[in-house]
Amino acid sequence: MSGPRQSSHPEAGAEPRTDEPKAEQPKAEQESMLRGWVCGTLRSNAAGMPVEHALGVRNGNTQPPPDVPIVIKLGGSLLMRPNWPALLMPLVDSYRPRACCLIVGGGAVVDGLRMLDRVAPQPPRLMHELAIDAMRLTGRLVSAAVRLPLTPLPPGPGEAAVLDVPAWLASGARVSTLPVGWGVTSDTIAAHVAVEYGGMLLLAKSIPPPPCPGDVDRVKALALAGWVDDSFPVASGPLVVIEWAAPQS
Repeated sequence: MSGPRQSSHPEAGAEPRTDEPKAEQPKAEQESMLRGWVCGTLRSNAAGMPVEHALGVRNGNTQPPPDVPIVIKLGGSLLMRPNWPALLMPLVDSYRPRACCLIVGGGAVVDGLRMLDRVAPQPPRLMHELAIDAMRLTGRLVSAAVRLPLTPLPPGPGEAAVLDVPAWLASGARVSTLPVGWGVTSDTIAAHVAVEYGGMLLLAKSIPPPPCPGDVDRVKALALAGWVDDSFPVASGPLVVIEWAAPQS
């Protein structure tokens, strides 16, 4: 999460590359919309069967059981949108009654840390820890704005909460599982939470994922394109369902 590496990926709480032009999406994904969001699926269930899209569009007859929780990674760049609180809650409500755990990227706060590190490089471990700490600031902001509790653990059945990421990582050896460097972001942290939580993962970002060739691993291709961070393909490997959402233009 830190260090002088001039990677194309933002730091631990920031969302990788959100300033590119919006990519054209397949028609099926463009039609999956919910009150200001366009959405789609990066990975369905383990058997390859279609799942009922969590944002209200039925793509098939099966879906994860309702007791399977959802982890929503909210890209920090979305906090630069003036209407983000009103935009966020329909997304959360669309998954109820599932337990819903929000993880908020560091956004502009971590961007500032990265700029400081570029001007005067600091010890990688220090910047790594500061970037994680910044996710508490953005988490508190979201918690207060949408009136969801900020908690050190994912919420229980039927509940929704914003995860206090530094507190969660501080428990046990979790933080030691993260590589130290700017190439690790809140994408990878959210994947780790979802794997341990036994849940699905939704990546809510400023732009939709770019198109990928049909004969490649899409998650790996998105890491190469900078839409997710370098460590995400490995961290998300055990996940059964990965979805995405981006604001409608």
